[in-house]
Amino acid sequence: MSFKKWSLIAAVMLTSVTLVACGSKSSKSSSSYTTTGSTSGTYQAVIKNGRYRTSKARGVAVQQNDNTYNLKSFESGLTNIIAKKFFSTKSYIFQEGQYLSTSTVTNWLGRKTSSNKTGLNPAKGSSSNPNPLYIQQIEEQDYLQQSGSSMKLKGVVIGIGVNSEYQYQKKTDGPYYTKSISKAKGEAEGKKAAAIILKRLRKKKTLKNVPIVIALYRQAGEDSLVGGTFFAYAKSNSSKISSWTSLNYKNVVLPKTSTSSSSSSSNTGTSGSFSNFKSQIQNFFPNISGVTAQTQYKDGTLQGMHITITTQFYSQTEINSFTNYIASAAKKYLPSGVPIDIVIKADTDVQAVVYRNSGSSKWLTHVFDSY
Repeated sequence: MSFKKWSLIAAVMLTSVTLVACGSKSSKSSSSYTTTGSTSGTYQAVIKNGRYRTSKARGVAVQQNDNTYNLKSFESGLTNIIAKKFFSTKSYIFQEGQYLSTSTVTNWLGRKTSSNKTGLNPAKGSSSNPNPLYIQQIEEQDYLQQSGSSMKLKGVVIGIGVNSEYQYQKKTDGPYYTKSISKAKGEAEGKKAAAIILKRLRKKKTLKNVPIVIALYRQAGEDSLVGGTFFAYAKSNSSKISSWTSLNYKNVVLPKTSTSSSSSSSNTGTSGSFSNFKSQIQNFFPNISGVTAQTQYKDGTLQGMHITITTQFYSQTEINSFTNYIASAAKKYLPSGVPIDIVIKADTDVQAVVYRNSGSSKWLTHVFDSY
């Protein structure tokens, strides 16, 4: 797939829940520092000595979890749901975590043993019935402001991913077993880890006095078709957390299955709208393999939708006609007032995108040419 195609797909994917309007800002220079520039509602990011500053501990996790939706929603949610509550995109500059190294995070995510006293997860216990690994991942984000010819750290956001299930083997090469972790137990372990992490961060000279925000995220199960959600956050200017603020986010897959527990009027209305949309396009275009949607709710109110349509179209004229029809059907049947993106693909090849920006009523389309 061409770079042009991937670039547009990446841009469109931002519409899923936190799509922002355009209006670019120029980069700012500060000694050996520059910034990437930004679009309205997004952060400028730090470039030092001509290079983007990547995280020192990016992607470190305690155990395998093949649900890629978790990582995506964890990273984007930490920025868009948590950080933006405290650090305005107009006043602060984003930097990937620079104070927690790979080795530090790896040790923290390990079990607490005589050789790893910093482990946040409990000792294994019985081999045939081990204690779960509760803390799955830790991510650091730094927020800076320009001060004269330098960048000054003004705040840190820490995300803690808490498992909802734990897989283990009773013996090497044996079958895998799964333990469910209740929300209450996961929350308790997450808050316990947060208190320890905060104290450790305050021991670093650079982090002694800056505001630190810690957010807790419940991982979705490995087989889930959506990622997990953030459920609590706290801000502290000291080495202790005085109180937590709860969050009520929920991700739902459509069409709903018999095991779906979503039954609020908002969820039901969205499900009905999606069902009508799906039926309409399948009636007119039979060569469709599947139509699914990932939706997110906050306090029971729809925040956005990401729809995937898998086709068996190979003719460019078919794709063009189908894309235009999708835009028309989306305007008629899908919920208004929220960002929605629709990806049309055959197998793994993306053929077209249809999307509506946050706060807009206009649907935009792009069909990828075959060259």
